[in-house]
Amino acid sequence: MNGKVRELAELMSVPEMLEALGGEVSRDTFYKWRQTGKGPRCFALPNGELRCKRVDFLAWLDDLYRAAA
Repeated sequence: MNGKVRELAELMSVPEMLEALGGEVSRDTFYKWRQTGKGPRCFALPNGELRCKRVDFLAWLDDLYRAAA
């Protein structure tokens, strides 16, 4: 697998992020977090769908964990 393909495979969609959070977070809540700067770092594709690099998603979770300690 070349670097670009591997990089694309490391992108998470909103449903994938919600599933990774245990399926307990609604799509509306996720977008509210994004609007208030509390969500993971994402970017929009040309069709408007959001994607997040898996590494950024995991870093966001780690930051939440550290803040709770």
